[in-house]
Formats: sequence, structure tokens, C-alpha cells
Amino acid sequence: MDLILVSLLMRTQARLRGHETWTRSELKAYQADALRRLRAHAYARSPFYRRFHAGLADTPLRDLPVLTKALLMEHFDELVTDRRVRLADLRAHVAAGTGQRYLDHYRVCATSGSSGHPALVLFDPVEWATFLASFGRLRGWAGVPIGLRNRLRTGSVASDLPWHMSVQGALTFTTLGPLMPTLRLGATEPLTRIAQRLEAWQPQILGGYPSILRMLADEQLAGRLHLTPRFVLSGSEVLTAEARRRIEEAWGPVLFEGYGTTEGGGGNAAECERHEGMHLFEDLIIAEIVDEDNHPVPPGEQGAKVLMTVLSSRTLPLIRYEIDDRLRLTGTTGTCGRPFALIHSIEGRTDEIMTLPAETGGETAVHPVLFHRLFDPLPINGWQVVQQPDHIRVLLSGARGATDSAALASAVADALTAHGAIAPRIDVLHVDTIPRTAAGKAPLIKAAQPASPGTGPAMAGEGRRESRGHHHPPDAGDGAHGACRPSGRDGRPLRGEGIHGPD
Repeated sequence: MDLILVSLLMRTQARLRGHETWTRSELKAYQADALRRLRAHAYARSPFYRRFHAGLADTPLRDLPVLTKALLMEHFDELVTDRRVRLADLRAHVAAGTGQRYLDHYRVCATSGSSGHPALVLFDPVEWATFLASFGRLRGWAGVPIGLRNRLRTGSVASDLPWHMSVQGALTFTTLGPLMPTLRLGATEPLTRIAQRLEAWQPQILGGYPSILRMLADEQLAGRLHLTPRFVLSGSEVLTAEARRRIEEAWGPVLFEGYGTTEGGGGNAAECERHEGMHLFEDLIIAEIVDEDNHPVPPGEQGAKVLMTVLSSRTLPLIRYEIDDRLRLTGTTGTCGRPFALIHSIEGRTDEIMTLPAETGGETAVHPVLFHRLFDPLPINGWQVVQQPDHIRVLLSGARGATDSAALASAVADALTAHGAIAPRIDVLHVDTIPRTAAGKAPLIKAAQPASPGTGPAMAGEGRRESRGHHHPPDAGDGAHGACRPSGRDGRPLRGEGIHGPD
């Protein structure tokens, strides 16, 4: 057991619990002081920020320039505050896949690259303890805070990409031994194998992607799975109203939703015991909900993106970092007494869960991770998988060197077959650029959506409706289906202290 990390984690959790008793005014005062300290640190140690914010030292946050992922990665070596860190070395470290800390000090996480270009984020021990405590807050609000008195068996079904934040977090919790006995399963494993292993493990806490949790709930309702979790934790994708209904039908009102991003330092929002929506962790981040032109939108209106300032970031300071998640706030803090703003809804990206005929009959869901594992390592600038009625089209752009299209098509078919699906025809095409949506996004996976009665299959993004809930950053992949819920679980209007967004 890593006793130093355990000590840091316990102290951080205690500090965060203290923040939950603040008034809204006390929270705002803390944000202002934390922001001042973050900016002073960045200006003292980051050559990039000294130029990027030149002459703006006293400028309010809302008037500072926006940091995009492209800028972050282009100026990475100058943006980090440890002069030993070099992006080329960091990429080589990640590619080596050793699982060791970079420079024997930093934990490294990579985004899933939903835009086609993954970002790398470093965490020193203090930042990593905050990362873990942010996810621990969700457990605490569900009634099972991390600690020796809550050593409940946990089953997690999420990404198995080695540098994904869910894997790095799960591996760390595994090293904590008695604090969190965990069975970690990859979302790309066949559903039957996932169900069998969970059945044997009998987790008291079940966590995973909403798409996986819904499939497990369907197995439970069909009598093929027999789990009795005390709590179900959902994140990293949109949690649709229908998925929530099925999960609660299977296991009761034990579902808690979380929202996190890799760049945002881990957990960014979570549902509390009142189930009135997700509270933003405003003691860890400042989230500006803005339109396409970076102008603030008021509570009740859907934003086009989030400009996130990570108050705990020191190794890689992130100030007004652009994240393409569409949030809408309620304008209240809810009835629980906590000072944190409530999220009304988060509109996800196009649905990336692909459904194909199963070899054993019926259908099987193919998670995006399967395609990430195939295409992320390729020497290309971008890729997209498009599901058509009778085939799958793979688009590749900016190939660096020869790419064997026939071999790649065969690899896709083999992966789908290994997953238990009947693989359709796979067409691999080289294009100049990856097609983008009207919003300017280039979704990696465009899965055919279930057809309405009397209609043909619809492509993801056509006729999409908002859904309460979300994926990650981190990385986060998303889909949306179902209706927003601007009220609590029981349908009553939300109450609580009014808010007016970040200053």
C-alpha cells in the first residue's frame, strides 16, 4: 500500500468535505483566492503564460484569452512548469506502456482523442491525490466514502486503454489494497464475459459507462445476471432517461451519475443524495458556460462549450481551457445545502455505440474503445467510422506512409468477430479531410440509430435530442437520446440558493 498517497488522499478528502458547508459567498471568495494563486504560479514558472497573458496580469478571468487543445499541445514544453518535461519524451514514455511514473514523479493520462488529437496531462502527487479525491466525492455523496470503514467490493467496466484516466485511477486504487478491492473489466470485452466475471465477484459498488450499465441491467431483468449492488456509479457517457429507467428497474434507486474530464483534473461534477442533478465541483474548477464566440450564456440556456480553469493544476496550468461539452445550468444549487451550482443537462456528442447483429442471435453493442485500439496507433492525422445499413465505412486522412487498406479492413472484421458480432463489409477509404458536422465537429464514430416505426435507420446526429447526463473528457465520447429533466427525480421543481454563473 502507498501510505504517502493514502495520507494525501485522506487529507484532501477531509478538506473537500469542509468546502461543502460553505455559503455561496464563501465559495466565490475561495475561487478568487485560488485563481490568484494559480495565475501567480503560472506566470512565475510557465514561459508560455508569461507571453500568452502578457500585460493581462490584472485582467479579470472572463477577459483572458482562451486556451485550446491545439495551443496546449503546440506549446506544451513551454506551458508546463517543470523544465525537465518534454512532450517528445512524454509521448515516448506513454508509447512504451510501462505504467511507470514519468521522471519517477508524474502520473500521466491521455484523453481518448475524440477530436482526433489526444492531449496528455501530468499530475504530481498532490494533484493526483486531488484527482482521486474528486472521484471519491462521488462515492461519498453516494454514502460510501473511501476509507477503511467502507471497504466494499467494486466492479468497474470502462476503458482498458492504458493511459485513460479511468484505468490510471483504477490501477491506483488497486495499489491502495484494503481501501478499495476492485475488479476492473474492459468495456470492449464480450458482454457475456463481463456478466460472468461480475456474477462471480458480486460487487457492492458497480461502476461503468451508461451504455454498459444498461446492457447489464437488461441482463439482470432477463434473469441472466444476479447482482445486488448497493450503489451504481455512472459516467463517461451520456446517461439517457431510458438508461436510467432500466438501471433503476434492475437495481432500485441506487444510481449516481458523475461527469469528469482528463484535462479538468478528474471528477468535475456529481449527483448527490437528493438526485436533483449534478453539482459542479466549483471548489476545484471554474466552469464558464459560453457560446461559440466565448460569450457567457445565462443559466437555463445551452452553452456551446465550457471554458474550464482547473484551480488545482500546477504542473500543467489550465486557465480558460476549451472543452467541447454543451452544458446548461439550472440557476440554483439544489436543496441539499451544498454551495455548488447544479447542471440541468449536458448534451453529448453523436452516439458512438454501434449495434450489430450477434453471432449467437439478436444484437451486440460495439463500444468505441474497440475502434480506438485499432486506429489510434496508425500513422494518420484523422479517422472516422461510419455505419451504413449494409457496411461500415472507415475514412482515413493524412496517412504518413503506406497503409494497407485490405489488411486494415480485415483487422476491423476480425475485431468485430472476436467481439461476437457478425461483421459486415468493411470499406477503407483515404480522404483529404474527415467530414465535419454543422457544428464543426468531426465525430470519430457515426453509428446508425434505431429507426422509429415506419422509418429507415437514422445516422447519429440526425434528430438528436438533449439528454440529462454526460460522458468525459474527459474524454471523453457521447451520445444523446431521451429527454432533459429540469427537476428532481420525483418531478418536483428544484429549489435552493439562486446562482448567476461564474464571475
